[in-house]
Amino acid sequence: MVDASSYLAAMGKLATGVTVVGASGDGSVGEWTAQTVSAMCSVSAEPPILLACVHERSPLVAAVTRGRRFCVSALATHHDHVADTFAGRPWPGKDRWDFSCGDWTAAPSGSPRLVDPLAWFDCELHDIVRAGTHHVLLGRVTALDVAGSPGAAVPLLYADRDYARPARHEPSSFPNFPDAHPANRLGARR
Repeated sequence: MVDASSYLAAMGKLATGVTVVGASGDGSVGEWTAQTVSAMCSVSAEPPILLACVHERSPLVAAVTRGRRFCVSALATHHDHVADTFAGRPWPGKDRWDFSCGDWTAAPSGSPRLVDPLAWFDCELHDIVRAGTHHVLLGRVTALDVAGSPGAAVPLLYADRDYARPARHEPSSFPNFPDAHPANRLGARR
């Protein structure tokens, strides 16, 4: 049997993108709630569905259940303070889950979203699945947008309990196999 600490240590070695998932239980700004989430990914492109995993104790679960909508803001490296705030670790002078840590606006659903994220995805709740200590929120994407210009922002990553940024990596080469290369994948970018 695998114990929780070993599992968490092994999972900590994986890099994940950092997002903040926000909801408004009744659609008003005064009812906004949000949580930093590193377990978010695409589920389907047709129809567009994503998932985000949220701890069962987060008030976000109740807000999403009540309002049936949520918005995911994908964070850039300049949002590390936002990630900390909505993970319950605010910087000095800020409160936990304090929306004054960034520039926020209402998504079409009324859910909170950052003004300047890498991308945002406004969702209608498709389903909630209980999985251990977490709830998996499945959302059908109803609106989205991406950062203005390519390279304008760099994704914020989380690995080994620290923030990071992606770096370009040259593909592997094999001297004994000169035809083994990723040209089919990288040809368009070079």
